[in-house]
Amino acid sequence: MDAVEAALERVAIRRPALIDLGLDRVFRTLHRLGAPHERLPPAFHVAGTNGKGSTVAYLKAILEASGAAVHVFTSPHLVRYNERIVLAGVEISDDAFISAISRVDEAAGADDLTLFETIACAGFLAFAETPADFLVLEVGLGGRLDATNVLAKPLAAVITPIALDHQNFLGDTLAAIAREKAGIFRAGAPAVVGPQTAEAMAVLEACAGAAGARLFAFGRDWTSWAENGRLIYQDEGGLSDISPPRLAGAHQYENAGGAIAAVRAAGLPYTDEILSAGLQAARWPARLQRLKSGPLVERLEGDEETEVWLDGGHNPHAARALAQAMADFEEKASKPLVLIAGMQENKDADGFFAAFSGLAAAVFAVKADHKGARAAQEIAEAAERAGLPAHPCSSLAEAAGFAKGTGRGPLRVLICGSLYLAGEVLKTHA
Repeated sequence: MDAVEAALERVAIRRPALIDLGLDRVFRTLHRLGAPHERLPPAFHVAGTNGKGSTVAYLKAILEASGAAVHVFTSPHLVRYNERIVLAGVEISDDAFISAISRVDEAAGADDLTLFETIACAGFLAFAETPADFLVLEVGLGGRLDATNVLAKPLAAVITPIALDHQNFLGDTLAAIAREKAGIFRAGAPAVVGPQTAEAMAVLEACAGAAGARLFAFGRDWTSWAENGRLIYQDEGGLSDISPPRLAGAHQYENAGGAIAAVRAAGLPYTDEILSAGLQAARWPARLQRLKSGPLVERLEGDEETEVWLDGGHNPHAARALAQAMADFEEKASKPLVLIAGMQENKDADGFFAAFSGLAAAVFAVKADHKGARAAQEIAEAAERAGLPAHPCSSLAEAAGFAKGTGRGPLRVLICGSLYLAGEVLKTHA
């Protein structure tokens, strides 16, 4: 356990560990701290179900390509809590993080801030006290009642594609979930909306109108697509021919397009050269990340042509994007696809594996090392219900050994289903 994790654990002993959405505790604590949320750089606020992290990465990289210093808040972390708070391009130091946590804990007083609320308030303190030109702020859960939803008026509120996830907190229909996400819209600020189902888009459009936000929607006000290895972006300002996103997968063209739409809607006059440089510079771990070294890679690569990919996508919508990416890879170079999968108990495992039906040759299931992780046997059973041959394993190392032992020659291995599992992998493969 590192110093920051130890400091948060000391706080957590006195604070509730469960998710408890609401803003009253957060606002009271922030005002006792001198209202740091009112002293932030111009901010982009990003919500949605899938593609939030990638969109944040593109926004950060585009802004930095223009020469700007950029703060970033994301969650969850993969390896260390410090990943969640980036100050002017650099992860917050242990000392600064621990100091901010201590100040937030003292200011909270009798208010039972949750762990996420404590980290968010610590982030606002650090962002207010460190000079930067912009802040890119990712919603933790939902939007309306999320601890990040304290901005009076962002440069732009961005909603990435919405799908069913966290239904126990946000509602069990796309309309209900969209309504929660739209809670970040503000009067006079652009509401930048990525590709959506008709059900979700209708709600987002109505919510933008009710809030007095200017809707800037995919398919109506802007669009982006892949053409001849380039990203083509178009809005009322014209057509841009831009370098492709660095992150793998066809879905990244939509995520990158959303980031470009956000800076356009915010009125930032960036050239195509700056946009291209940003898309090429973007980095986001565990989003179709190719692993080239580390113990799992060494265990799997009996053949130098074997590929090992890592992705933290964990719901059916994300699985469909992953499956499409794997199918695209297969079309370019045919190799048996093997999944090493772990999932949380509250995720739709059947829906996740259905996306890979007829595509994956085998699934090796593991239980992630995290509270709420689903048992390997249950994961394997879900994969089998989708028609995928599956086997429960006691560890990642055992799963890699079984995958290599399939005797199918060069493989394409995708480690997937959980950000927590992705974090486990990255701890030894960073």
